[in-house]
Order: sequence, then structure tokens, then C-alpha cells
Amino acid sequence: MQNSSDLQRMLRSIHRKNYPAYKSLRGAYRFDHYILSVDHVQGDPFASPSHISLRISLRDAGFPGAFYKDTVTRTALCDYLTRQFSRQTDRFSFKAKGSGKSGLISVSRCGQEVLRRTACELTETEIIARFFIGFPANGRTINALELEKILFEFLPVCVEKSFFYKNMNPRSLEQAVFLAEDQAYIRSRLKDLRLAAFVADGSVLPRESGVSALPMKDSVPFQSPDSLRIIMELPHHGKISGMGIPQGITLIVGGGYHGKSTLLNALELGVYNHIAGDGREYVITDASALKLRSEDGRFIKDVDISLFINDLPNKKDTRSFSTEDASGSTSQAAGIVEGMEAGSRVFLLDEDTSATNFMVRDSFMQKVIAREKEPITPFLERARDLYEKSGISTILVAGSSGAFFHIADTIIQMDCYRPVDITESTKKLCREYPLASSGVPPYAEPESHRVMTAGTSCHVRRSGREERMKVKVHGKDGFLIGKQDVDLRYLEQVIDAEQTAALGMLLKYALEHLADGKLTISEIVRKLDRELNTRGFSFLTDGSPVACGYAAPRIQEIYSCFNRYRR
Repeated sequence: MQNSSDLQRMLRSIHRKNYPAYKSLRGAYRFDHYILSVDHVQGDPFASPSHISLRISLRDAGFPGAFYKDTVTRTALCDYLTRQFSRQTDRFSFKAKGSGKSGLISVSRCGQEVLRRTACELTETEIIARFFIGFPANGRTINALELEKILFEFLPVCVEKSFFYKNMNPRSLEQAVFLAEDQAYIRSRLKDLRLAAFVADGSVLPRESGVSALPMKDSVPFQSPDSLRIIMELPHHGKISGMGIPQGITLIVGGGYHGKSTLLNALELGVYNHIAGDGREYVITDASALKLRSEDGRFIKDVDISLFINDLPNKKDTRSFSTEDASGSTSQAAGIVEGMEAGSRVFLLDEDTSATNFMVRDSFMQKVIAREKEPITPFLERARDLYEKSGISTILVAGSSGAFFHIADTIIQMDCYRPVDITESTKKLCREYPLASSGVPPYAEPESHRVMTAGTSCHVRRSGREERMKVKVHGKDGFLIGKQDVDLRYLEQVIDAEQTAALGMLLKYALEHLADGKLTISEIVRKLDRELNTRGFSFLTDGSPVACGYAAPRIQEIYSCFNRYRR
């Protein structure tokens, strides 16, 4: 390994040469307290910036072992360090001048949720930080003196203030790690308490605006109704009280703009830990919870939707149903069955984004259209069996149909953002207005033996040579893989473009290494999830250095992504 003085000499030797000479810098260099690696050099100053990584030994960094003793604390520590490093590098980004992206110093932008990212990872012996630098140039002529300024003046200051315990606010770091442990403790207690979710008293659920994830100022703090209040003793926070949403079928109702969808949104993101000050720190949902909605035009392949749709007029087999262009009801039926396959134990639905004919058929419609003429068994008639026979709870926001009151175990009315338990009073009314009985087809667990095959060749021939399939990410909403778009707009629990980038990497790996038609989708996804949790992202890179810009998705989102690839 070369040292920092070697790097300095190389920089001065290539000053004012053509931009490709920067590629000679690739390699690792030892500085006083860390190792700097130039992993990838951009092609020109207008291209995507160069990939840089740092390695700091845990011994030198000096963090207490309690802060990285398990997955929860490691993730919290890495998230904290990434945010620190990002704040420090922001002070110096573009302070070095030049053309295009010259002088850019870029680190992952963390949101309100705590995610496992490639921007910062811990091994048994060291911290690995990854980020981007725009190597400076004037036109396409190297300005190595400006890069020297970044690497030898700006970066050492950022590293010292971001990755060494002695230079940090120990109380702030401790609170971040302790909060993550408290959140994990609540999530671990949900099953024992027979809860699907928990919302702490005092939580701030509304967001600043439709495009901001920050908490709304001066909003109404959440306060649990007495009948649903749960009290827990957390390892660090101590006693906490809040609303426990029981397993089973929970209905959230209320007038428009009273907070129904706000509560549901908080619950769907409660599968992630949140940072202090978010307002939703103690909104904790079962880790497998899945938000479902209709998706007109969705691709579906070999899904057993017979639980909801049967006896189609064209005699098409719904036990292995495929379509290039699903209707709203068919897409929602497939989404539920795919969610069952992914191991979800809680389904979250909003009537506003669901297919009406899939959710419910009122008594008048049942009289007009005979049962044998309607191939759809509505969700209303399956929700009870989903819970009692498959152990899957439902949390449903409803605003128009009263039929859901009859199947609910718990009914919560949102009144000016305050929840009111109206279960008992509503059940009395239900007895006065009984639902018309209809013959529901028998419940049977869907079966899946779906295999994974590549929809197009994983290798593209260009100018007589073979090239690997490429992935181009379209923000949070999806990606292009090869020549095919994968649309993830309706996966509402994908909350970061870095998760989308990771999903693209996982799909690419599966197509190139696993999609031989022998393994089922379930086997492939579980294998990928297992590798991701044990080895991190390194298994996806075929020996190349791991880059900044990826965040781990849940297994539910991996399933959902693979199901939307038109294989």
C-alpha cells in the first residue's frame, strides 16, 4: 500500500494533463488515521463523480463496544456517522473550483428513517465510509492542485470530526443508539402483546407538507383512547404509553381531513426506525407490514388469485393467472397473494386507493347481479379468514362504505387528529343493520410454484462484443434494467432512491446468476435477503468495490420488485 505522500507526488505529476490521467490514482493510500481508496475514476468532469472510500480502524475510532454490539446498534451508529459526515462535507462541497462536477463532495442524504446504507458499514475491525468526489478540471484538463486541496485540506477535517468518538457529542450519539434499541424492543414485544402496531402518546403524525417528511409544527399531539392504551417499560426511555392496535381487523374511520390517512401513513412507515425529533419515533409497526393498493396496468405472472377471483367468463385459470395489463381489482388481488408469499403478517389498506369492486359489494348490487355471475369475492368477505386461518391482520382506512364495520374487531374514529375508540357503540348499530348473507366460496391458502426466468437476455451484444445488462435508476419510482422499465411508483414503503438502486442491483444479480428456471421466486428472494443480511452488498459487485448510494430494502419490497419485472 502506498502512503499519502505518494498520492501527493502523483497528483503533482499529472497536473494539467488530459483528464484520463486521473485513472492512474486508483488504489489505496495510508493517511495518519485512515486509509483512503480511489475505487473508480469518472471519465470526464461532467460524468458521474469518482467513487472514494475510507477505512478507519475501530480501535482508532474509539467507539464503545455497546454501540455496535448487534445489527440494531450497528445500523444506528452507521446512520449517525453518515449524517455527521454529510454535514461536514457540505461545508466544503464545490469549494474547489473547475468545470462540471469539479469540487463536488457528496455523501448519502439520510431522511427521517434509519436505513442500512453502503455509505457507512462496520466490519469486525473497521468502519468503511463511501462517498463521491468530482475530480477537478479546467475544461478537460486536470486541475490536480484543487484535488490536492480536497484530499489533504478539506477531507482530513471532515474525517476527524465525523468518525472519531473523542471529537463527538457523546450524549447525542448515545441517545441515537438507545432510541434504536428502544424502538427494536417495542417491535419485538408486539407479537407477545398480540398487537399489529403501537403509536406512542405525544407522537406528531402530520408532516410539514405533501413533499416534506419533516414533522408539522404546532400540530395536535397523538393521544391514545383509554380503552386501547398500552404501557411499556423500555430499556432506556423507561415507561411509555400509547395506543396498541390489536391483531385482527382494525377499521380507521372519520370525516375528511381528520387524520385517517395520516395515521395509516405513519403506520406504513412504522416498519422503519426513525431519528429523534421526527415525531414518529415511537410509531412502531410489525416489521412485515405491507401497504397494498390497486395498480391499473400492472404486470402479473403465474399468481394464484383464486382466493378472490374465480370462474372468469373466458374460463381463464386463476390458480396460475398472468396478464400484461391488470385491472385495479385483479392487481389488488395479486398484491395480497404476493404479500402472503412474502410473509407479511399485517396488511394496510386505504379505501381511497383500492379498487371499489374488489373491496365490497353492497346488498343492492348483490340482488341485481347474482353471486354466480360475479367472479370477484370481495376483500370484505375474505378479511376474517385471512386473520383466523392465515394469521394476517388488516388495518383499513374507510370513508364511504359502512359494510366494513361489520367485520372489524376494533374501530377507531379520527376526530381532529385524535383517535376515539367507537367499537362498542358501532357494534350495537351493526346489529340493527345486519349485512345480507351471501355464499362465500371456501377459503384455501394460495399455492405458489412460480419460477424466475429472465424476460430478455441478460447480456447485450454491441459492436461484436458482449456487455452485461445495465441498471439506470429513476429516483425512487423505478429503474431501467436492460431495455425494460420496472415501475415501483406504487410501492409506498420504498422511501429512498438508494433502496430503489439496491432493488435494481438485486434484480440484476438474480437475472445473471439465479434465474435459470429451476428456482422459485420465493427461493431466490430469500437467498438474496439472507446474503444481504450476512454479507452486505459485496456479493452483488462481482469483486468490484462496493459504491456509495445503496440502501437495504425489506424482503417485502424485494418480492414486490421482482413481481413487477416482466419476466
